[in-house]
Amino acid sequence: MKRFWDNATVLETSAGHEILLDGRPMRLPSGNRLLIGPPCLAMAIAAEWQAAGGGKGREMSFNDTPLTRLAGTAQERIATDPAPVVDAIARYGETDLLCYRAETPRELAQRQAQLWQPWLDWAALTYDAPLRVTAGIAYIRQHHDSIFALRRAVAALDADVLAGLGIAVPALGSLVLGLAIAGGALDADSAFSLSVLDELFQIEQWGEDKEAVARRAGLQADIALAARFIDLTRGNR
Repeated sequence: MKRFWDNATVLETSAGHEILLDGRPMRLPSGNRLLIGPPCLAMAIAAEWQAAGGGKGREMSFNDTPLTRLAGTAQERIATDPAPVVDAIARYGETDLLCYRAETPRELAQRQAQLWQPWLDWAALTYDAPLRVTAGIAYIRQHHDSIFALRRAVAALDADVLAGLGIAVPALGSLVLGLAIAGGALDADSAFSLSVLDELFQIEQWGEDKEAVARRAGLQADIALAARFIDLTRGNR
């Protein structure tokens, strides 16, 4: 679509912050106005629309406004019915990446134990949700109480954070790492590195693969976006 506005600004109202495009409220595809709570998130979304396309009359894509998409998802889909999103996110706790270790080579298994186990320990301490670990890819059933505790932790999060985790957790393959990001215990780059630990080890042994580079770049971008959105919803710039 062509950009039809010159300026994107923020208006503070009693219901929240709105984005104005040349003084007119920006609307979601549903026709509803986007209402944003934290002022720093509103400013970041306005900045997306100010930069989109590079100027009035130029072509833009909704890929130019990823924070807007997340905020709209939180408002339109999650806030009205959070249960499906909570279930989808919490389900990753049943097959969390950190619980599945390599049998060989020994060096990789040791690296996984050294770098992954502290985050399983963190989840056990923070949420009273100890998770079992196995060597290999065969499914291991986690204790019901641990899965219930993790789901309860996810269900306690607000719609904005759930929107961010809806991107981050699938990209990471780990509910534990996603919750660590949401809890401010882990930054996006570190979480990404942990999630691709096996691949990075293989690169050390055999070298890089161009397709894998592009795939990892996409995952890293998704995780960074989700973490930034969560930070902004918490009032962090």
